Amino acid sequence: MASDHPRGNTPSDRAKQAYAAIDLGTNSCRMLVAVPCASGFHVIDGFSKVVRLGEKLSDTGILSERAIDRTVRALSLCASRLNSRGVARSRAVATQACRQASNTDVFLDRVIKESGLLMEVIDPLEEASLTVAGCGELLCSDSDRALVFDIGGGSTEIMWVDTHNDGKPVMLDTISLPFGVVSLRDENGAEALPSEAYEALVNHIDGLIAPFDQRNGISEAIAANRVRMIGTSGTVTTLGAMYLQLPRYNRSRVDGLEMDFDSMRQISARLTGMSCAARIAHPCLGHGRGDLMLMGLVVLRAICDRWPVGKLRVADRGIREGVLFDLMARDGHMPCATARVHSPNSTSHKQDNS
Repeated sequence: MASDHPRGNTPSDRAKQAYAAIDLGTNSCRMLVAVPCASGFHVIDGFSKVVRLGEKLSDTGILSERAIDRTVRALSLCASRLNSRGVARSRAVATQACRQASNTDVFLDRVIKESGLLMEVIDPLEEASLTVAGCGELLCSDSDRALVFDIGGGSTEIMWVDTHNDGKPVMLDTISLPFGVVSLRDENGAEALPSEAYEALVNHIDGLIAPFDQRNGISEAIAANRVRMIGTSGTVTTLGAMYLQLPRYNRSRVDGLEMDFDSMRQISARLTGMSCAARIAHPCLGHGRGDLMLMGLVVLRAICDRWPVGKLRVADRGIREGVLFDLMARDGHMPCATARVHSPNSTSHKQDNS
C-alpha cells in the first residue's frame, strides 16, 4: 500500500530509486513520485492540476488549442519535478480525452517536444486494471467480490472483481462508458436539471449498465451480501469530505472512508439543490469541481440505484498508484499488483448522442 507519511526527501528516501506515475485524464493532470518501502511505497512528491483537456471535446471532436496549452504547461511542470527528484523509472498515461480526440497525435508531439515526456494512451481495459491495482488493500474484506467504479472526466469505468484470491484481485469483467463529468457537463450544463431530465439521464445510464449486471449476476451477489463497493473519483471523494464536514479537503481523512447510502443521498440532495455558483463557493469543491459535481452525482445515482450495496468505500487512489505498483514489481520490489483479467467480456460502449 502507499504510505501516508508526509511527502519529503529524507536521506533514506534519497538513497532509494524513485519511481513516478503521471495520469492525464479529461479533467486533471496528476503525478506521484515514490520510493519502495516495506508496506509498498512511500510518496515523496505529488502534483495535481485541473487542465480540462477534454473541454468541449464531445462537441468538436478535437482538443482545443487552449486546453492543449494548459495541459502542456502542467506536464512541463511534472517533467521538471521528475528531473529534480532524480526519477529513474516513470510512466505517463493518458485516458479518454486522448482516446477520443482526432488531433491526439498533434498534442502528443507537443508534449514530447516541450516537456520531454512520452505519453502513452491506454485503452479502457488497462485503465480499469490499473485502477483496481491502485485500490490495494481497500479491496480486502470478508466479501469475495468487489464492485469498483471510477467516474472520470470523459469516461466511467466499472469493474467486477474477485477479491478472495490470496489477496490478489482478479478483474472478472469491466465496462467503460465513454462519458464522465466533463462531457456530461458540456452536454447538459452545470446548473440543476429539471427533475424529468435528471431522471431520464439516470435511466439512460442504467440502461447501459444493466447488461453488465445481468451477465455477471451482480445483483444476485449483492442480495447474498457478498459484495463490497468501492468508488474512486472526485465525485465520491468530495462526498466523503462533506460527509466528514471537513473545512477543506483532506486526503488522509477521506481515503478509505466508508459512507452509507442514506447519508450520500442526503448530501447529494443538498448539492443538486445548489446553484453552480454555490457549489463552486463550497470549500470542498471550488472551481475545479463545483461545475462538474452535479453530473458526477447523476452517474453515482445510477450506479447506486442499480446496485444497492448500502455502503460505499471511498478510494482517493487509482491509476497512478497502479502504475507505481506495476513499475516497482517489475524491478522485484513487490509482487505484481496489476489486476489480472479473467474473462474477455470487457465492453466499451459507443456514445449515444441521440
